[in-house]
Amino acid sequence: MKLDGPSLYALFISASNALDNNKTAINNMNVFPVPDGDTGINMSLTLDAVRKLDETYVQQNVSELSKKIASLILRAARGNSGAILSLFFRGMSKAFCDCEEIDTSDVARAFRRGTEEAYRAVMNPTEGTILTVMRRCAEEAEAAVAEGRFASDDVRGLFSHIVDVGEEALAHTPDQLPILKEVNVVDAGGYGFMTALNGMLAALNGNPVARNDNDVATKEADFSTFDTESITFPYCTECIVEKYDEFKGEDKAEEFHRFVGGIGDSVVFAEDDTIIKVHVHTDHPGAVLENAVKFGMLATVKIENMRIQHSAIVSDKQEVKKEQAPEIAAPENPFGFVSVCMGAGIRDTFKDLGVDNIIYGGQTMNPSTQDIIDGVNKTPAEVVFILPNNKNIYLVAVQASKLIKDKKVVVLGTRSVPQGISAMLAFDPDGDVDANTAAMEEAAKAVVSMSVTHAVRDTTIDGEKIENGQMIGMVDGSIDCVANTPEECLSKLTAKMDGASYITLFCGEEVNEEQSAMAEQIIRDNVPTAEIVAIQGGQPIYSYIISVEK
Repeated sequence: MKLDGPSLYALFISASNALDNNKTAINNMNVFPVPDGDTGINMSLTLDAVRKLDETYVQQNVSELSKKIASLILRAARGNSGAILSLFFRGMSKAFCDCEEIDTSDVARAFRRGTEEAYRAVMNPTEGTILTVMRRCAEEAEAAVAEGRFASDDVRGLFSHIVDVGEEALAHTPDQLPILKEVNVVDAGGYGFMTALNGMLAALNGNPVARNDNDVATKEADFSTFDTESITFPYCTECIVEKYDEFKGEDKAEEFHRFVGGIGDSVVFAEDDTIIKVHVHTDHPGAVLENAVKFGMLATVKIENMRIQHSAIVSDKQEVKKEQAPEIAAPENPFGFVSVCMGAGIRDTFKDLGVDNIIYGGQTMNPSTQDIIDGVNKTPAEVVFILPNNKNIYLVAVQASKLIKDKKVVVLGTRSVPQGISAMLAFDPDGDVDANTAAMEEAAKAVVSMSVTHAVRDTTIDGEKIENGQMIGMVDGSIDCVANTPEECLSKLTAKMDGASYITLFCGEEVNEEQSAMAEQIIRDNVPTAEIVAIQGGQPIYSYIISVEK
């Protein structure tokens, strides 16, 4: 059998369900026993975006459907694993361009294109990871089709073969990456990828994966407590515009987009090659329509008075959901900054250094591509620097930067909070983009980042036995020492602080004043020549984050 649009969508839903059902198992396969094992969560949240697909797209052909799915997944991508997964499916959608339905040759070509897109995004690909599994699937799919092992309409047979090859490649990842063999696991990202493919195969076999029901009841909103007059913009205005020929193509109606963004709130502006879809809450629905007809013919129009609607909702005890969209700030300043971090104290530190917008995230809570896009759009600057401050967020930030057209975006290679802070300290408001980028990157590399956290499972790494609950000392992302208490762990880390001139200690949300003072004293006793500043960072997961400058 070949695959049409609705059948392909069913495969994605089954894959999404499989990832969601197995996200904890995937999390637990992360090599390091630190509490940042969020590969399963990231991949699950990334692919979960397929559920947001409008019903009208589900019935489209493979080309249109896969293009829309790829866009949704890319914007929802979280973490390196989610970004790589989204890029794989983006590559597949490009291979499916102009396809009404797909056969085995299309599938083989899509696996190759998806693998190429994923590899292109990773600067230094490592064997024994999700990329290896993707590549082996693509190679064997191409070989099988070239050798005529499957009829052109036997998509199910080819896909079954691809899954067998992928499982074998996954099983060999410990032979390619010694750290996997040492802790006796396969690559977590590769396992997640195969979980998704197995979900797709299940749908092809007529047994799609159902999602486990983990939903919990939530309190229903009480709209009777909301004042009708608090609705700032009363008219919910929606229209679909069929573009004139001169405006056909993507990103041809930015002038209209900016106008709509400045005339109300709850803006949703969707544009493709031939149509524009607008949703806005405004005082002037007529002005929206007057500007719309400059770009095309009005296909549909809907205007509703939300104040009247709200009165009906209260009396009938109905619920209304309103779409929300981020504002796009005008470029008032030459430079702006978006930083990812967790903890009120760390947030305030970045704010004090001039960061415009903070995206709440870090370990175990990686922001999505869309979260970063929204943060950049809200920043009133011509050039926006993004500080990911986490190696697992960097790739998503890079993908977000490629989707932003209205501003110049520079993603700095900051892999930790200390690196992000050092980068901000190096910024020169009188310098140009290139000079600042170079200076901030250099400053980030010069600082040593340390942290203290706890192990979430028993393991052995580099011959060091680590028990669940023990404290782990990290230096620049690698495990340096193990201890039974945070203070003992911090004391061991001071051996790597020799020669430091300035040390900043960020205390976690569970660290009280007494413990904070004790930690500061431990560093002071062991590194007497350094200037030390202790800040209540308020970050979760890490008892201490330490910035060490020589």
